[in-house]
Amino acid sequence: MIRIHLTAADLARVRFAPRPAPLLELNTALLTLGHPGGALRYGPWRERLLHRLPRAAEPLLDLVPAGVAPSFLDVFSDDLGAGLDAPRATPAPLVRAELARVYAAAPGPPPPWVRDLHRGDATGWQVLHRAQRAAFDTVIGPVWSLVQEMHQAEFARHALTAAEAGVGAALTAAVPGSVLHADGWELPAPHHLELRPAGRGLALLPTFHWPGHPLVADPPDPDQPLYVTYPAGPGIPLTPTAAGGSDTALAAVLGRTRHRALLLLADAHTTGDLARRLGVSAATASAHAAALRGAGLISTARTGRAVLHRRTPLGTLLAARHQGAAPAAPVPVARPRPPTDGTPPPGRTAR
Repeated sequence: MIRIHLTAADLARVRFAPRPAPLLELNTALLTLGHPGGALRYGPWRERLLHRLPRAAEPLLDLVPAGVAPSFLDVFSDDLGAGLDAPRATPAPLVRAELARVYAAAPGPPPPWVRDLHRGDATGWQVLHRAQRAAFDTVIGPVWSLVQEMHQAEFARHALTAAEAGVGAALTAAVPGSVLHADGWELPAPHHLELRPAGRGLALLPTFHWPGHPLVADPPDPDQPLYVTYPAGPGIPLTPTAAGGSDTALAAVLGRTRHRALLLLADAHTTGDLARRLGVSAATASAHAAALRGAGLISTARTGRAVLHRRTPLGTLLAARHQGAAPAAPVPVARPRPPTDGTPPPGRTAR
């Protein structure tokens, strides 16, 4: 369990990052890449990436000789260029201390470029910069636009929860299984850790490449908050092939009408709106929506007297690479105006 002791000042400084952090997403992807769990979901993804990683990225392995990374790799900037430059700004004593810590249990001595880092030589930092850039371009770059889109949806979801139910509800919704007490926030984890932000507050960031427990970073800089990274998204690897594929292939899996519905539901539609756009009856549109909802591709919610359907992050994952508008619907046969509340909203499901 991770217990974060919160003061009133900390709660007043809780925020959700409005944009994803490129190097944080890289770090969590590399953590998943080296983690033995989830072979069914992540095995093919791991094998594919291990074959694609260029030699320029290999020095990153030298910084986790015993499975633990130095803290100066924890970079939360939402700008890739600034993030790549950030480790070099780490105070030299902290760099030396962190390298000594991660190599304390290492089976052998550090390679020459890591010794350069320890001395503060520019050559070592250049090796690290090239390695991080090469790894990002290979692992995260191909799906970065999807990460940005999913992060935006996650940010909007928690902003709405905080506005409607308060910050506490947003915190526990972000991390299922967590508990907010009067003096702290308990997060599920396989280890025990006690943290005290002491008025610095919390910054929460979702990651779409790590399916495990929440990750916490406590920077030594007193002006920075305590960072909580939590798993989000569909729980499957984000890959161009998983996110894309041809319209024909996706339509073959879903059926052409459901495929068109999935593309249309990038924006919210009532059952009646969807029926008219698809050129089908309200009952048929309701059945298609139920099937897509059952697969986790859309969500349904009641707003006043209307029932609105909208794509979920998983639905976006499948449809994101299909650019352009949905195919035009056939002209429907004249019929009475269908009702706009064809299906009741489902019960909330745990994420």
